[in-house]
Amino acid sequence: LRAQYEALAARNLQAAEDWYRARCARLHERAARSQEAVRASRREAGECRRQLQARLVEMESLRGAHQSLERQLQELEERHNAEAAGLQDTIGQLEDDLRNTKNEMARHLREYQDLLNVKMALDIEIAAYRKLLEGEETLFNMGSVGLPALNSLPNPTYSFEPRSFSSST
Repeated sequence: LRAQYEALAARNLQAAEDWYRARCARLHERAARSQEAVRASRREAGECRRQLQARLVEMESLRGAHQSLERQLQELEERHNAEAAGLQDTIGQLEDDLRNTKNEMARHLREYQDLLNVKMALDIEIAAYRKLLEGEETLFNMGSVGLPALNSLPNPTYSFEPRSFSSST
């Protein structure tokens, strides 16, 4: 009985040792796989950290570039506003000059019209005097039929051609 118990105990011990070794082998195998997964996870985490650092550096660089561009944009806007104000002043001055020039042209046109009216009146008056002179000359010629010596004088004729002025308004 004892031998049976010892054989049974030896078998149980052997089975327990086999189970223990198989279990340890599986655990070692699982531990090796887990350790490889941990290494892969660490490598991946390290790669992610490096990428994160690169992205942070890139982000800081872009932030600096953005701030620089914002400053440049603000300076350009200020310069543009100053130029626009200067151009508005120039436009105002030019409009004043144009208004003054138009007023001066209108004044010159009125003066020209006045002078033209005076000229027309003088032309009418000259034409009237010419008619009178021609009438006198005709009377003088008619009355001097008996005076042949006076007829030998050249016959003065007056001709006047008034100029025509055109004005554009």
